[in-house]
Amino acid sequence: MVARDSADRGPGLLVLGAGPAQLGLLAAARRRGLYVIAADRDPAAPGFRYADRRAIVSAEDEQGIERLAGAENVVGIVAPGIDWPIGIAARVAARLGLPHPISPEAALLATSKLRQRERFAEAGVPQPDYVACRGLDEARRAAEEVGFPCVVKAPDRQGQRGLSLVKAPDDLERAVTDALDASRSAAVLVEELVGGREVTVNGFSLDGAFFALTVTDRHVADPPAFGVALAHTWPCALEPRQIAQVIDAARRAAAAVGVRNGPTYTQVLVPEDGPPVVGELAARLGGGHDAELCRAAVSVDLNELTVAAALGEPIRRQQLAPRARAGGACIRFLVAPQGELHGVDGLEGAFALDGVLGIRIYRRRGHVFGPLRRGADRAGAILAVGETAEDALELADDAARLIRFDVSAVAVA
Repeated sequence: MVARDSADRGPGLLVLGAGPAQLGLLAAARRRGLYVIAADRDPAAPGFRYADRRAIVSAEDEQGIERLAGAENVVGIVAPGIDWPIGIAARVAARLGLPHPISPEAALLATSKLRQRERFAEAGVPQPDYVACRGLDEARRAAEEVGFPCVVKAPDRQGQRGLSLVKAPDDLERAVTDALDASRSAAVLVEELVGGREVTVNGFSLDGAFFALTVTDRHVADPPAFGVALAHTWPCALEPRQIAQVIDAARRAAAAVGVRNGPTYTQVLVPEDGPPVVGELAARLGGGHDAELCRAAVSVDLNELTVAAALGEPIRRQQLAPRARAGGACIRFLVAPQGELHGVDGLEGAFALDGVLGIRIYRRRGHVFGPLRRGADRAGAILAVGETAEDALELADDAARLIRFDVSAVAVA
C-alpha cells in the first residue's frame, strides 16, 4: 500500500492499536477514504498495512496519543478491540473537543473491572460474587468466602493477563502473584466461578437505546489457557427465553456503565440452574473479529458504524436492523505449533472452500510461538458461514486442517 501525501489527505482518524483486534476497523476506515493514522508500539503490527501514517507509540501512552492527535489534526479517535485505550480515547477526545460516542466517566467504568462490578452492584445488574483484595492474606479470606474453584484476575487488564482459575488453596498464591504483577492498581479480584455456557452479546447503543445484534456461543480452550476463546458461533444454541434473558442482562449492563452510544461487547455467563450473570462489559468492538461475524451473519456492519460514531456522524436506526444473511456463522481461531515461524502453507486451498469468507494470519516470518496461554498467543482466524452454526464451524475446522504453520524449534537459553 502506498501512503497518500499529507497535503492530499482527507479527514484523519486516529486508531489506537494496529494488532489483530483492530484489523477489521482499520480496513473499514481505509475503504471510506479516511486518512488513517494507526498507533501501536509494535513496528510489525499487522494493521499497519491499512494505515497512511504509522505511529510507533503505545496505545496506552496517553500523553503521546494526545500529542499525536493534535499534531495530525484528526477529526476522530477510536480504540477498537482493546480495553485500556478506550479511556484514553475518550479523555483525549474530550480535551481536544473531538466527537466521541462515550464520556470519560463511562470509559472509566468500562475499563476498570472493579469499578464496573461496584456499579453493577448499585444498579442491580446480575453478576458473579466477588471480593476486591490487596495482597495474599485478603485473597485467602476472599477465596474462602467465595469458595473453590474461583477466579483471580487483575481488575484493569484484558486478554487473560493476570487471569487464573484457582481450583484449590495451594494454587492461590501463584494466581495472586500473577494478578498483582499484571495489575495497574495493586489490587486483585477474587470471583465466583460460574459454570455453564459462555456467550457474547455484540450490541450497539443509539441515544440510549440498546440494539443486540449477535448473541454467540463462546467456545473456550482448556486450562491452562483459561478464558481463551477458540471459536465464536452464531446463532447461539440457547433457548429463545434464555437468549432474551442474556440480551436483557447486556442491556442493563450497558445502561449501568453509562454507554448511550457506540458498540459494546458483553460476556454473559449462563449457569445450568439459574439466570444469566454478566461476566464483563467492554465499550468497544469485540477483539475476536466479532464485527466481521456480525456483518456475515446479519448484514450489520459494526466496523462502519463504529467509525461513524467516532467521527460524530448521524446513525439511523435502520442501519442497526439485522437482516438474516446466513443460517450460521463462526470465527474459528488458529493455534500454531510452538517454535519460530518460517511460513504458512495451504491458505489458497482453505480459502477456496465454499463458505470460507476470510482468513487472517496474525504473525510474520520470524515470530516465535509459545504455548497457548492468552488470546495474543493465537496465530490467526477463519470466518465461515453455513446453513447452521455447526455447519459453519465444521467448515472452518476443515479449512484449519489445510493450513500448515512451518515452524522450527527454538533453543531455550
